[in-house]
Amino acid sequence: MAENKRDYYEVLGVSRDASESDIKKAFRQQAKKYHPDLHPDDKEAEVKFKEINEAYEVLSDADKKARYDQFGFAGVDPNYNAGGAGGFGGGGFGGFGGFDDLGDILGNIFGGGFGGGFGGSQTRNGPRKGERVHVSTHISFEEAAFGCEKELSVSRIENCPDCGGSGCAEGTTAEVCPDCGGSGVVTRQQRTAFGVMQTQGPCPKCNGKGKIIHQPCSKCRGAGLVRKNKKVTVKIPAGIDDGQTISMRGQGNAGINGGEAGDLYVTVTVQPHEVFTREGTSVYYEMPISIIQAALGAEVEVPTLDGKVKYTVPEGTQTGAMFRLRGKGIPSLRGGGRGDQFVTVTVRTPTNLSGEQKELLKKFGETLGENHETKEFGGMFGKKKKKK
Repeated sequence: MAENKRDYYEVLGVSRDASESDIKKAFRQQAKKYHPDLHPDDKEAEVKFKEINEAYEVLSDADKKARYDQFGFAGVDPNYNAGGAGGFGGGGFGGFGGFDDLGDILGNIFGGGFGGGFGGSQTRNGPRKGERVHVSTHISFEEAAFGCEKELSVSRIENCPDCGGSGCAEGTTAEVCPDCGGSGVVTRQQRTAFGVMQTQGPCPKCNGKGKIIHQPCSKCRGAGLVRKNKKVTVKIPAGIDDGQTISMRGQGNAGINGGEAGDLYVTVTVQPHEVFTREGTSVYYEMPISIIQAALGAEVEVPTLDGKVKYTVPEGTQTGAMFRLRGKGIPSLRGGGRGDQFVTVTVRTPTNLSGEQKELLKKFGETLGENHETKEFGGMFGKKKKKK
């Protein structure tokens, strides 16, 4: 079903206004990344490779790309039969049938179809849910930690504002198909060697829609649907992580024949922070201190997401020592408070010492029993090696 497919632009990682060369470059990069020769016996890579090729096949063809941009997956569905009563005339869209055919094609956009075949009371013109829409947005490290709101421009299919989704010109209505009685399905009987066989299929007179539009809407040309850019405000929850996706019910493509709208999926990319890193709800920070502060201890100011806090570094602190600031991490998406911040100490060795400073340092080392010209060390830095 089309609803399970990813948007072709998303598959290749390009925007909708990407140039032909951008699309080609993205395809080569993705194809090389997931080529089966590089991933033998990797079923996931094989599926991705096929998905990439399918996306490129459509987006690299100007005609297919134009149909996909306007009508989604249905515009490039090779299983759609554009024949029937409408034929290829009657004001159709380059390769599609007439207005009635186009409305049926658009129906496939929303993941409807026959649900496994014709049968019983099923009709082709029943309510069908709209297709999901995928978009992405970039947010800062702090916005991910504390949450925010983003206004996004979403390209989606909506009911035509002129005809309200009916596909009919103002002041007119569609005719219920006399052959199928509005069901969109007709029953056929055929004599075979095994007796009379009965099958069901789409009504050829109305192309399975159950209605015939004699005067189509001039804006949507009988489809009842148009593509529009819509501003949508997305609430980003506190604690969201890079690569996670938010689902917004009913903000995707419009349904048809009274079906509910699809959902909008917003994938978040979190920009790296200058000094902080993150793992789950924990924040990590590397704090440099001077050799004097490490040796004697000191009260220092530590940056956190909430601002600077004071912390007393104990005397004799070594490089690599870590301490914890409770509750200064990332809020949990599932509730239950915030994580902690972990601070790793890095002791800075002084550089560009003057002659006087070097002499003082040498004398200080001697008081600790150290000789800077040998590999032996002791005093404040450890025990002195014993001679064998």
